[in-house]
Amino acid sequence: MVQADSPAAAADGAQPPTPARGLARLARLGLSWRRGWIIAALALLVAVLLAFHAELPNGFGNLGSLLETFLPWLGLAVPVLLALGVWRRSATALVAVLLPTLLWFNMFGGLLTDKSSGKGDFTVLTHNVAAANTDPAGTVKLLNASGAQIVALEELAGSAVPTYANGLAAKYPHHVVEGTVGLWSTYPIEDVAVVDIRIGWTRAFRAHVTTPKGPLAVYVAHLPSVRLKFDSGFTAGRRDVSAQALGDAIEAEPVKKVLLLGDLNGTMNDRSLAPITSQMRSAQGAAGDGFGFSWPAGFPMARIDQILSKGGLTPTDSRVLDADGSDHRAVAADYRY
Repeated sequence: MVQADSPAAAADGAQPPTPARGLARLARLGLSWRRGWIIAALALLVAVLLAFHAELPNGFGNLGSLLETFLPWLGLAVPVLLALGVWRRSATALVAVLLPTLLWFNMFGGLLTDKSSGKGDFTVLTHNVAAANTDPAGTVKLLNASGAQIVALEELAGSAVPTYANGLAAKYPHHVVEGTVGLWSTYPIEDVAVVDIRIGWTRAFRAHVTTPKGPLAVYVAHLPSVRLKFDSGFTAGRRDVSAQALGDAIEAEPVKKVLLLGDLNGTMNDRSLAPITSQMRSAQGAAGDGFGFSWPAGFPMARIDQILSKGGLTPTDSRVLDADGSDHRAVAADYRY
């Protein structure tokens, strides 16, 4: 073996690497360690928010939940910071940008691949049809063409219920509406019970659905809306109380296989939904392709409409349907019993 500092190596012109020579190579590329410290600091801030989002307190304006609702969008900072680092020809910035890049792909990279595994035993769908739906007939057509055997609807205006009941009756002979939420099914529905989510009116219930493969406990829920206000931040207190109540009900459910369909007004990253998400599995996370954003319909930025399960149900596919007259998009999933 010829050592790098041997006469033979010197004769070949090989020289051992040193920090000085590394700096010289960067200089030849026009890169400098002395520029771009502000860009590097911003990259590190993005990395800290990604890595420690759960530590950002909710005490003032629910800032932690607000960040977690749109957490994947922090990834947009990476190409911007990378471009700035190249523009400034800053080695410091380019190295610093690697950290949020690696963190983001570690957290969300798995969502970018198609994890579907074929058709399941049945298909479920949930849709916030919106009280101000501009085309309920179009929504009925969308639902009938979805191929789902179990359909949950939220934000049902009283005047619109007959439209959905009549329009879906041929395909879904079994249905129940409680308050502003409803369930339509090709399978029998029994033992319906309202779930008190502590908001003073009915926006959640539980039903027993008998599929050809066996029984399901199906929960349909529409948690209280959240608001972003200048003076009080991300107001989500009522939703958080309801999430705890719904999580308690699901945890006490005697039927083994459980589905939750609904508009939870929060994402799987939002810590405030932990009473629910800590015990249930997301169909999109397990069998989807991409983030599955469902709201707002025109340009979806967050998945707040959820299909979750527990008890051994296996999601085999998850997808978002085309926009209709609602401000949400319907989401559907296939399950193997």
